[in-house]
Amino acid sequence: MSATGGRSFRLVLEYDGADFEGWQVQAGARPARTVQGVLADAIESVAGEAPRVRGAGRTDAGVHAAGQVASVHVETALAPERLQAALNARLPPDVAVQVLTEAAPDWDALRAARGKHYRYRIWNGAHRSPLRAGTCWWVREALDQGALERAARVFEGRHDFAAFQAAGSSVKTTTRTVTRCAVSGEPRGELRLDVEGEGFLRHMVRNLAGTLVEIGRGRWPVERAAEILASGDRGQAGPTAPAQGLCLMRVDDDGGGIPAGGRLDGEARPVDSSDPVG
Repeated sequence: MSATGGRSFRLVLEYDGADFEGWQVQAGARPARTVQGVLADAIESVAGEAPRVRGAGRTDAGVHAAGQVASVHVETALAPERLQAALNARLPPDVAVQVLTEAAPDWDALRAARGKHYRYRIWNGAHRSPLRAGTCWWVREALDQGALERAARVFEGRHDFAAFQAAGSSVKTTTRTVTRCAVSGEPRGELRLDVEGEGFLRHMVRNLAGTLVEIGRGRWPVERAAEILASGDRGQAGPTAPAQGLCLMRVDDDGGGIPAGGRLDGEARPVDSSDPVG
């Protein structure tokens, strides 16, 4: 049993972030609409009690997710598949539970997260694309895809990413490990920046995207990427790319801490996810 006397569940969520003020519930007389908030409301309507809901990280306002992971501790006799169906019947159209499984007692999505995969989409067509407006950043000027690909590889590895952190962060260190930073797609079409790593700084992926676009436009040479990284100066990097292009694709964890054999997993190595990436 969990510390609350209930059961623990692992949820994988998909949501369109356009009408959310991010993941995290916010205090105030008129609370903002958040993913965590609407999920908690749906769970309370099913279980009859206010739940403890934890996310693997906090996406910012306007940022989407295809694979956000959350942990929930709640009293319920429902089987996981019935609980999932009940929640999806109560959740608004812009958020859904794609996977729901029972987890180990006191399993926590934030502590269990070992890595994340973010994707930033850019529409590089000469004309705007209404169907992509909510999920891509439209950059009208033709981008040099080869330059984007070479510059993106500079950010792979363990580095101090202070130059790509937004103001207002409270993390202890700005050093992060990026295991993959790659650009793919079609010239004068949709381009994708895929960034994977153990943890990310506030607005880090969007600041990387904004910097790469400046290089792709030809305003800076490819070599500028390494110079910005080494500077540690946010003022040297490019603008913060718009939120709608960013999507949390996947969270890597232990799957809920219950392996196939039924024995509980050990402690997961935590990652620093205290700041929203968006």
